[in-house]
Amino acid sequence: MPNRRRNLEAASTTAEAGFTLIELLIVMSVILILITLAVPGYEKVKKKTNETSAMNSLRTLVSMESEYNSQYPSRGYACTLTQLGGKQGSGAPSPDAAQLINDDLSGGTKAGYTFTIKCGDKNTSAGVDQYNSYQLFATPNAVSKTGDRGFCTDENGQIRFDPAGGTNCTELLQ
Repeated sequence: MPNRRRNLEAASTTAEAGFTLIELLIVMSVILILITLAVPGYEKVKKKTNETSAMNSLRTLVSMESEYNSQYPSRGYACTLTQLGGKQGSGAPSPDAAQLINDDLSGGTKAGYTFTIKCGDKNTSAGVDQYNSYQLFATPNAVSKTGDRGFCTDENGQIRFDPAGGTNCTELLQ
């Protein structure tokens, strides 16, 4: 008899040690509520991070355009991201691949933004175009998902933004 009593006590202790279905559902509900509250905050932080990266990339591009202009004065400013890019160590830098920016930026997309260059005024001398101005644009890949604002700048280096996420940059970035 004592062995039988011990077996019953062991069985009841084992049954009491687990969670009930109701307890598990309550815990899962609390976790889902917390996730629901956290996701919008995470998306907002991600968009802000992408916008900061886009502004810093534009500052880098302005600096590298100036560097390109000083290295290749007969060409003036670069008219494409490919001209500013090029693989490091793949040969000597040239006006068509100056090796001034990283591959991710020379590819035109980085951190949820697309980067483009629009050429400005040019002079042609001995069959070579020399560009005297440019405009840089950074637009979100998906407005309101990867970023809310589009950014623009030119050879003066002042960054402006378009609150609608496009290239109509009318507001000066403070």
